[in-house]
Amino acid sequence: MAKTRFVALSFAVAILISSFALVLRAQTKLANTPSSPPDAVKAAAPPSTSSDEFVIGPGDVLAINVWKETDISKVIPVRPDGRISLPLIGEVQSSGLTPKQLEAEITKRLKDYVADPSVTVVVQEIRSQKINVLGMVARPGSYIITNSPTVLDAIALAGGFRDFAKQKSIYVLRRNADGTQARLPFNYKEVIKGVNPAQNVKLQPQDTVVVP
Repeated sequence: MAKTRFVALSFAVAILISSFALVLRAQTKLANTPSSPPDAVKAAAPPSTSSDEFVIGPGDVLAINVWKETDISKVIPVRPDGRISLPLIGEVQSSGLTPKQLEAEITKRLKDYVADPSVTVVVQEIRSQKINVLGMVARPGSYIITNSPTVLDAIALAGGFRDFAKQKSIYVLRRNADGTQARLPFNYKEVIKGVNPAQNVKLQPQDTVVVP
């Protein structure tokens, strides 16, 4: 009987020791875990949509709120002509303005219809500040730009060339103000050798880099 009690007691002590070891290990792991991810794995910050910095462009989606005026408050995309349409005041030029400037313009025009209008403009989706990279690259698609990347930057952003890419026949498609489209040639072999660096143009929003 005494032997049985001794075995049971030893078993209970072993369980307690194991449990304590697990708790200690978990506490040590938590203590060594950083409170925020390292810089190497942090997601890149999106372009700023500050009312004082971001410039609205065609395709951007705006949330326009007029206090106590639900019929006027809208979530609306900027049309290709750079305008939006709102009740009472009609069409408003938005492209080329910051959200703060657009707030001021809408407020001014609403004063004929609303007493002391309070307007807030928030950019919900950025669609204007994008370029497209298509064709024989590792990651074709659309990319949000924060500065003024060059054609070389865009190719690097898309992961570089795939096999059999025609590096001498790359071109940039750019829409002109009159609606026509320009085609800008880019010979990668020449540019990296410094033969024709002028081809490495700075890209504009909505440009498309095509790698055949």
